[in-house]
Formats: sequence, C-alpha cells, structure tokens
Amino acid sequence: MATARYRGNRTRKLTTVVGPIEYQRACCHCKACRQGFFPKDQAMGLDASAGSPGVVRMIGQSAARESFAQSRVWLHELAGVRVSTKQVERTAQRLGKQISDLERGDVALESPPAQTLYRGVDGTGVPMTRQETEGVRGKQADGTSRTREMKVVAVWQCDRFDENDHARTDRTSVTYTAAIETANSPALATELAPFVKRVEREALRRGFYDADTQVVLGDGALWIWQCFAELFPQAVQILDIYHAKQKVWDLSKVIYGQGTDTGRQWAETTIEILRAGQIEQLMAILKPFASMHAEAETATGYFARNRKRMRYAEFRAKGLSVSSAVVEAGCKNVVGTRLKRGGMHWSKAGANNIAALRSTIISNRFDDFWYDRVGNS
Repeated sequence: MATARYRGNRTRKLTTVVGPIEYQRACCHCKACRQGFFPKDQAMGLDASAGSPGVVRMIGQSAARESFAQSRVWLHELAGVRVSTKQVERTAQRLGKQISDLERGDVALESPPAQTLYRGVDGTGVPMTRQETEGVRGKQADGTSRTREMKVVAVWQCDRFDENDHARTDRTSVTYTAAIETANSPALATELAPFVKRVEREALRRGFYDADTQVVLGDGALWIWQCFAELFPQAVQILDIYHAKQKVWDLSKVIYGQGTDTGRQWAETTIEILRAGQIEQLMAILKPFASMHAEAETATGYFARNRKRMRYAEFRAKGLSVSSAVVEAGCKNVVGTRLKRGGMHWSKAGANNIAALRSTIISNRFDDFWYDRVGNS
C-alpha cells in the first residue's frame, strides 16, 4: 500500500552555473512521516538550497577559502552566478555539517600504510560569539575568554630533513581534521571524548596503527602526551624541537636581557647542547638560574618532564623528523586563514562546519566526499 500521496505540481526557481531556471516537479506527501517531498529534486541530488549541484560545489570551494560575503562577490564576478551572502553561508554550513556527520561515522583505510607515519595535535583560539564563551575561562583581564580552542589533528609522511631540522615533508601526504571539542583522557571517561574519537578515526583512516614506525609530535602540553600515550602506546614521542628552542631563547632574555650579545651567545650554545640531545648537561646549565628566576624554574621543570622526548640526536640518527611544523601550518592554514579574520565571531557549530569543509579540501578529500554525495544520485 502506497505511503505517499501526490499533491500536485510545484514550480521551483533554481540557480545553476548557466543561469537561473524554473521547472515544474511533483509534490508528494508521506503519510508515515507527515512530510512533503519532491521526488524529482531527490533524483537530481538537489537539497533545500536554491542552487544546482554545480553551484553548491562552487559555493563550498569558495566559502572554504573566503568570507561568505567575499565568496558571493567572487561567484558573481568570476562565474556569473548570483547568490546572496546568506545563501552562501547556509550552503557552506550545510556542506560542512554533512562532512562532520560523515566523519563521526565509520571510516575506511584510504591507502596502504607508510613505513613511517607522523601525527601531531595543536590548538588555536577561534573568536566566538558572546553566548559561546559564557563561563569559559580565558586570558582577558577579568578572566573571561573571547575565543574557544580549536584542536587540529595532522597526519603526514616525512622521510628527509636537513641539517637545520627543516623537515622535508611529503606535502601530498598531509591530512587535517579540526574541531572545537573536549579532550578528556579516555582512561578517565566513561566514553571516549569527541576529540579522542577524532584522533582514533584519523589514525584508522591513514593506517597509523599499521605503520612500522609511529611517531607523535607535540609542544609539551600534558593533555597531548596523555592522549597519545593511551591511544598509541607503541609510538615514539618527540617534543617539537622548535618549541624547545623557543624556551631557551625566551629564557636568555630573562637572564641576560632583551637583545644582548651575551644572551644571544648563551642561547646559541645552549641550543647546540639541546640539538645534540644532551639533556643532563642542559639541566645542569639551567639549575643555577632556577633559584634566581621563576621562568628558569618553570623551564627546568618543562625540560625535565620531556627529557625522554628530547633525544634529538638519537631520533635523527634513526631518520626521524623532530619538527611539528606541519601541525603549526595546519593551525594557520585550516583555522587562522579562514576563521580568525577581523570582525569574525563564530558559533561553535558554525566554526566546526567550516573547519570540516576547509580541512576536507586542503586534505584532498573533497572529490571523494562530493562523489559520495552527488555522484550516485
């Protein structure tokens, strides 16, 4: 027995890549769900937006790179497609949500695992609406926050590096995923936190668990190492050498003053010891200053906690990269370039949707997503 009833024809105005069109299609009503629907729209892969699949794809590609208002301008000037700023926003948000929903589902192995795979995590603040930061502690003078941290997960291959620790990353191997999520340790939670699930899914998708050598890189934040230790106990943990170097430079300014030759010479000498992985000697150099400067005491504790992750000479002898520059680039390219422009204030859902859309494009996954969404319609 039919569960849908024909309710006559309806006219629809549709924006396409060759201009606006109007067409008639049948309107049906589903008895079971009590909702109206249009079979022809479904057959052609049209959603609730006023754009054809071609226009929707163009909007997604543009809005992942530019503001919604600028995307509207570019679509008109470069393609002759007239859409409103609100339509650009709604369409891009809808695409991002579809990608986010897919990312929370089952994932398949994208390609055979590499011999050595790297992964890293970092966070960067995204400007949010006032409602999204209520009760969130931050760095403002009154203890409030204007941002929420978006965590960026990166996986990549890197088989070469030069004498200056500049990694020769295979750019085609880099993939990103990012969202504003909690990072509770799985050992302390009844269920895996959303962020931890994201890290696991990306590991499965990239074959990280099956790589002969697994390497995780971080900036020294405790939550990163806790997460990695529980999820990837076999992985080699490496503290990003640039963060370690920056600690030394910052300390030299505290001890010897800003821009002094003595401070510069001390920092350069200390960094050579750091690069050699001579952590005990490094600790001995810092010890006299720990009682004189609070910053030196903090730095000493930082290096002490991470001493096993700072065996840089040993790591490089094994052909491993010691830089998490790929993750830093992800924070800028995935998040900063699009979500942190002047005057922008996001909702959590909105920021996550656009981050998902942009990550998919930067990671060269958009075509696969698009085929699954439209190709079989």
